[in-house]
Amino acid sequence: MDGLQMKSILAGYFRLDGGAMFGVVPRPLWETRNPPDEKNRCTWALRCLYIEVEGRRILIDTGLGTKQSPEFFRHYVPEGDPIHVALPRAGIPLTAITDVILTHLHFDHCGGAIVRNEEGELAPTFPNARYWVSLPHWMWAIDPNPRERASFLRENFAPLLDWGLISWAHDGQEIAPGVTVQFCYGHTEAMLIVRIALGGRRELLYLADLIPSSYHVPMPYIMAYDVRPLQTLKEKAEILQEAIAHQHILFFEHDPHVECAIVVPGKRYPQVSETFSLSEIDRYL
Repeated sequence: MDGLQMKSILAGYFRLDGGAMFGVVPRPLWETRNPPDEKNRCTWALRCLYIEVEGRRILIDTGLGTKQSPEFFRHYVPEGDPIHVALPRAGIPLTAITDVILTHLHFDHCGGAIVRNEEGELAPTFPNARYWVSLPHWMWAIDPNPRERASFLRENFAPLLDWGLISWAHDGQEIAPGVTVQFCYGHTEAMLIVRIALGGRRELLYLADLIPSSYHVPMPYIMAYDVRPLQTLKEKAEILQEAIAHQHILFFEHDPHVECAIVVPGKRYPQVSETFSLSEIDRYL
């Protein structure tokens, strides 16, 4: 798409239990892909995406942030720069962001949307932005089920509504020219994935937790965190078949090493063919 600029913004790393991240797949099969620490935790990226198109400056997801207590962070062992440091370091002022798309409201995706200012008060990290969230997911998050309750921390998102910064995203809506959101229901209620038009029928797919890493491309690799794993299986199969048919590029939010990949048919399931960084994308278009 003419005039489109994109940057991968790494908002650090954190650790999550390997068994939870790989679901029913036995440890001997996944531990060589992402080796766990002594507490069975694997390291995962917090990879956000910056998009600039026709005067809009869009950020997809915001990482963990820094608001929670040291006790909270001891469980997740965050490393690296949070989004409010990483973005300016990439040459993008926080005040320049016009839109923030929050794929869903689990703490590792929206924690950086709000910061504590010098007075210790909560404030929007991106004061000039509108924050896009799916309304069905918002309603799900403010009254969470017991299974997901620990993942929804109200201080990460509830003040945004009080400040008048929330815009409701609709399934299939074009948020900006060539930037469209799609609802998915397997990981959590009405999570957003984001499609970025690349020209022709090709798209870059920001998959959030539908396919969080290149390790999760094989069909059985579905997180135990998903509230509807069979729905994830269906949604994942559909998106991978579409990606193969149109040579879409997958962008992985949580893969500790791989930013982008192209998938092809495999003997049993779709499989990763080539991996590369977003900065190399022109070679694959």
